Amino acid sequence: MGSLIDVKKAGTYSQVPGGTASDIGGQLAARARRLERRLSDVRQTVAIMSGKGGVGKSVVTANLATALAADGLSVGVLDADLNGPSMAKLLGVGDSPLAVGEESVEPAIGAGGVKVMSMGLLLQTAETPVTWSGPRSDTFLWRGSLEMNALREFLADTAWGRLDYLLLDLPPGADRIASIHDLLPNLGGAIAITLPSELSREIVSKSLNMARELGVPVIGYVENMSGYLCPHCNEVGPTFVTEREGFDGVPLLATLPFDPRFGGETDAGRPDAARGPDSLTGRAVREIAASVKRFFEDDES
Repeated sequence: MGSLIDVKKAGTYSQVPGGTASDIGGQLAARARRLERRLSDVRQTVAIMSGKGGVGKSVVTANLATALAADGLSVGVLDADLNGPSMAKLLGVGDSPLAVGEESVEPAIGAGGVKVMSMGLLLQTAETPVTWSGPRSDTFLWRGSLEMNALREFLADTAWGRLDYLLLDLPPGADRIASIHDLLPNLGGAIAITLPSELSREIVSKSLNMARELGVPVIGYVENMSGYLCPHCNEVGPTFVTEREGFDGVPLLATLPFDPRFGGETDAGRPDAARGPDSLTGRAVREIAASVKRFFEDDES
């Protein structure tokens, strides 16, 4: 499999013809060592997961990243959703060129100084699908091991530098936490994003259970769209009629109302623009950031 550097230079990944088992084993070992060296200056890695799509996970990730950066911390975000990348847009770097060296790619610098690496920075347009080409194969969307190899290169080829936090925005699917754990067995923690609906709770529970089975520390969960924040009267009304039910043993970090201005500013690449001192949504995001910092401070003490 080619590297991220090759993709940026040539515009596509190419499958290298298979060699012997020892060749493949040696390549995998070398990649693992390279990944370990690249992340040696990253203090904590946090996966933002859900299992269910459409819960606003990427919006929460972008705002959490800029909230941590506002506290003077160095933060990076890896967009692990290769087929539906959004972090470049949400952090305001959708049109940023990537500087490519011989051994690394410099991440884009987004809102709040957050470092960003996303497949969205490599595609020709926002509507371009992610494709893979190689011997004896037609073009098709990346799947399975191809995506794993790509994520490994995204992590290992990006010059992250010193980071306090590297947030990994995972795509939907209960198995995604297992995939990222295969790459980062010492994953520092995970945060689950859910909606106040029974369906969302059932699906997100699968991701939480998977994280527990893998031994990934669960920092807590965020209930997004917990109510509708009226932009005129600033009152919060319900968005779902079902009773809220949490997750056993998992702390609730914050409830985020559906806030049109908050969502609109983030979608425009300004995730910190709607988080003034009097903003209900802004206070909730700062609560999440404070909980993340406390979690790791307690773990280190």
